[in-house]
Amino acid sequence: MDSIADRPSPNFDARDAEISMVVLHYTGMRDAESAIERLCDPGAGVSCHYLITEDGRILRMVAEAHRAWHAGRSYWRGVQGVNGCSIGIEIVNPGHEFGYRPFPEPQMDALLPLLADIFDRHKGIVPANVVGHSDVAPARKQDPGELFDWARLAKLGLAIPRPAKAHVDPHWTDGGFLLALERWGYDVADAQAAVTAFQRRFRQELVDGIVDGECRAILLQLLLDRERGVSI
Repeated sequence: MDSIADRPSPNFDARDAEISMVVLHYTGMRDAESAIERLCDPGAGVSCHYLITEDGRILRMVAEAHRAWHAGRSYWRGVQGVNGCSIGIEIVNPGHEFGYRPFPEPQMDALLPLLADIFDRHKGIVPANVVGHSDVAPARKQDPGELFDWARLAKLGLAIPRPAKAHVDPHWTDGGFLLALERWGYDVADAQAAVTAFQRRFRQELVDGIVDGECRAILLQLLLDRERGVSI
């Protein structure tokens, strides 16, 4: 993409796996420059491959061929420490600590073609492996949060949509729900955090960390769709 500007970070090392995931973050800092400064600080030990400002500028901070340090302690679908197999995208937003707000149109308009380009170049990425930081680190992270427009990505095949036919409550116990959530891909060691992360992703209008019939129905349909090859 011609519109990407380079702002190199020194915080990277060698990959140890093929690229199969994209992890979306919000910066969670007061402004873009503070986030960029931290991501370029050798002492901070954090970075990302791309950063998208609220006005839609894209900065490349680490080359995709390298492992950026964006996800930290993380897990998804059997993979411990997802940095090695993922591309990390930081989306400028103050986050829950500094005044969480919706993501502006120019920012989303920049993210969509960037993601599509990443999909084109890395055939190992499937929509179910485009996740939020909270999905891979539910006990530690909340981003990109319940205001992020996952549905917009899903319409373009760049993420898994919320199931439209999630009407059947399987009446799992809470333990059964956690087993199903683990089967979908989450680390469920912190049960409430895992449920909350699932809601931030698939039931954004009510994020309370409580397993209810709607959550069970959504998760059941996700698993059924995966078994039928509708989503992977």
